[in-house]
Amino acid sequence: MTGYRLWSLRLGRALLGAFFAAGAVQKLVNPVPAMDLLRGAGLPALLVWPAMAFCTAGAFALWFGRRVSLMALVLAAYCVVTSAFHFIPDDPWQISIFVKNWAIAGGLLVLASHPDAD
Repeated sequence: MTGYRLWSLRLGRALLGAFFAAGAVQKLVNPVPAMDLLRGAGLPALLVWPAMAFCTAGAFALWFGRRVSLMALVLAAYCVVTSAFHFIPDDPWQISIFVKNWAIAGGLLVLASHPDAD
């Protein structure tokens, strides 16, 4: 693969990785909002730390990994599952995050299906 296809794939992986890295940093710097969402769903707030570790691992896998297709599938599932925490119809900001998570999941599924992703 050469030209714009190669650079599109690399840039896409970099941007998707940046999304997960930003999520990890956000949870590290200020975990309270994520903890509140977890508590609101009846889950232990301490789940924020495994989520942070998973986001970090996901970012590095997208940036440098060998099994990118598999990780993209797992990250897509993560986005779909975690979108449930943001389905708060009375809060337009949370609904935009809900939709964004589904869009990111879509991009990850496209990446997972790409023959040169790994």
